[in-house]
Amino acid sequence: MRVRVDLTLCETHAQCVFAAPAVFALDDDDELVYDATPGDALRPAVEQAVLSCPVRAISLDGD
Repeated sequence: MRVRVDLTLCETHAQCVFAAPAVFALDDDDELVYDATPGDALRPAVEQAVLSCPVRAISLDGD
């Protein structure tokens, strides 16, 4: 699984941080940082993050 975030779309609503805190976080400057290749065990949380993003900036590639 590969996570992609279009940072030109991201408005840092941080809904992904609540949905998948092991993958997404805000740094000290409130900028989004994320693990682009989380383990498969995190897939349900990442899928929830994709659905919860209000600007649809997050996508998943691969199986």
